[in-house]
Amino acid sequence: MGTSTPQANSGHNNQPTTLVIVGASGDLTDRLLLPAVGQVLALEPQRQLTVIGNARHEPDDWAGTVRAAFESVSATGPAVEATIASTRYVVGDTTDAQELTELLGATEGRVILYYALPPAVTEKALETLAQVEQPDDLWIALEKPIGTDQESAWRLNQAVAKIVPEQRIFRVDHFLGMPAVLDLVGLRLTNRILEPLLNRDQVESIEIVFDETLGLEGRATFYEGTGAIRDMIQSHLLQVMGVLMMNPPAALDDDEIPTLVASVLRHTRLVGSPAQATVAGRYTAGDVDGKHLPDYVAEEDVDPDGRTETFGQITVEVDTWRWNGVPVTLRSGKAIANPRQEIVVRFKPAPHDYDHYGQCTGNTLRMGFEDAQICLDINAGGPFDARGLTRLQLSSSTGPQPLGAYGNVVRWLLDGNPAFSVLGEAAEQGWRIVQPAVDAIADGTVDLQDYRAGSSGPA
Repeated sequence: MGTSTPQANSGHNNQPTTLVIVGASGDLTDRLLLPAVGQVLALEPQRQLTVIGNARHEPDDWAGTVRAAFESVSATGPAVEATIASTRYVVGDTTDAQELTELLGATEGRVILYYALPPAVTEKALETLAQVEQPDDLWIALEKPIGTDQESAWRLNQAVAKIVPEQRIFRVDHFLGMPAVLDLVGLRLTNRILEPLLNRDQVESIEIVFDETLGLEGRATFYEGTGAIRDMIQSHLLQVMGVLMMNPPAALDDDEIPTLVASVLRHTRLVGSPAQATVAGRYTAGDVDGKHLPDYVAEEDVDPDGRTETFGQITVEVDTWRWNGVPVTLRSGKAIANPRQEIVVRFKPAPHDYDHYGQCTGNTLRMGFEDAQICLDINAGGPFDARGLTRLQLSSSTGPQPLGAYGNVVRWLLDGNPAFSVLGEAAEQGWRIVQPAVDAIADGTVDLQDYRAGSSGPA
């Protein structure tokens, strides 16, 4: 089955749109966001899009930056060239009412303000936006993280709710645009043989794992005080879990999926105490993919006395009729050799043992985050077969996608399709779920285990 995406909202598809990237001087803009815009424009040449960059300081060559980003994904076509020709940069501080008014005055048509700023700055910018005259058709996109804890996420949600309705707020989680997640939606909702099995009666356990070979990569300013649990599990893996464990939606082009995901997270809690449910670690010196990494605590700008984890794992349970009692393990680690990046559903074994077979292993469904690979492990072999029980793996790739994860996010945003946005409540619930684990690591209740860079992580 090929990867699919929700249908575009035709009401916005050909409408002139201005995308304002607030905080355009950051790494996210030229590394991920602008290339994604280029992908969408190349795929859909009917788009009429103007891109405006905004920050306190102007880059040397903004148009050159946009063109280079588009070229990095081989984006060509009339919409690509038109956007390069029309793009401009407006220097200003969006927490200043006068400078914000000047920025909004440079926009036309449908306006999307994409806030690629730290949460505290975004909150101040939204408070300023609420005080000035706004475009008639204004949409707001909020880059992760949504706050830094449950209270700050609530404040951010309150601030944006004063400006536009929830239907015009797009909280970004690019993991929801990954092939594995889109394949997961298709697998669940278009195959009668799978959906009835996703419940506590059939599923033994679930794992959602995203390990990386990368170390700190010069990001100590961001990563110190954040760590793996807040960076990956709260921001991404809980959302993926929500898509896997939600009740089936009736439609794919409205806000029903975000509401269903929020419902899953509302009923999610750690299994047992934080000490029982949490594993944390920090890498020491070692080699990964031929690259030597020093001890994490020896990295520049890292506090050697701090307790920031580079490996985090929590086990949670969704306390609903459908899922009660099924443990879900969410894990992410840095500097991991042969990293796993997959969703794994382990089904319960057959309910009866035969003398010929003995205990049979349950079936396993795996979906790779990056490789679009779907694998199903099953048992075969007749009772009088000399080979005995045979474990088979049925595997297929869904093939390359024309859009990357951020490309899907940009497309949905331009279409005005909130199907894979993050609901405000879901962002707040994510912080609630992980906070006991974060606190237990900080106060030493959970040990911070050392693991060698290039290993498989803590024991």
